[in-house]
Amino acid sequence: MGEHHQLRITDEQFHDATLIWNYHQMDHEARPCSAAIGLGSHDLGVATTAADLYRAGLFPVVVFSGGNSPTTRACFPRGEAVHYRQHALSLGVPDETILVESKAANTGQNITFSRELLAEAGVEVESLLLISKPYMERRSYATCRKLWPEAEVVCASEPLELDGYIKSIGDEKLVVDMLVGDLQRVIEYPKLGFAVEQDVPSDVHGAYERLVRAGFDSRLIKA
Repeated sequence: MGEHHQLRITDEQFHDATLIWNYHQMDHEARPCSAAIGLGSHDLGVATTAADLYRAGLFPVVVFSGGNSPTTRACFPRGEAVHYRQHALSLGVPDETILVESKAANTGQNITFSRELLAEAGVEVESLLLISKPYMERRSYATCRKLWPEAEVVCASEPLELDGYIKSIGDEKLVVDMLVGDLQRVIEYPKLGFAVEQDVPSDVHGAYERLVRAGFDSRLIKA
């Protein structure tokens, strides 16, 4: 990442993005759960984190969930879940531990289809370790609480700070766009019945509005 790339985002914008990044993380303590779900995305770090948490003894079975989206088709042509499984196997997660759900096209479907798959496999779920990208913890939590209220939800993601995540993705503007887009969904999805309401602190809301005004808007859903 050259210095010229760095100039796209001011210190104030980085500060605002960091506020939103921190808000997206639930800060749950990882602990043993009945099952895990690795939520599909462009980020193989989800599968890496799942392998780490499996080795730590936190779950007996993981569902990798995700089909294809316009943003992941190029890097994961056979679908997100299939590539996640392959990556986890390469990191030593046993095949019999992994269930693959390769149809889901959004977070609600990730939860719903994974729930069906776990039931078919005879896994009784009291608690669920939801493994996502770092900035998707809160949205996946809110979605799961809505669609699977009986399960206790523990969120986990790759332990990265915002600057480390930007380096891993390699595109500063895109990462901030994604942070902003996910926060919009946290705010709007409860009204659509997709998720439970989350309190958004005023400083986080202010950061969101400033970044939208500054043009970090490629991932916004149009009203």
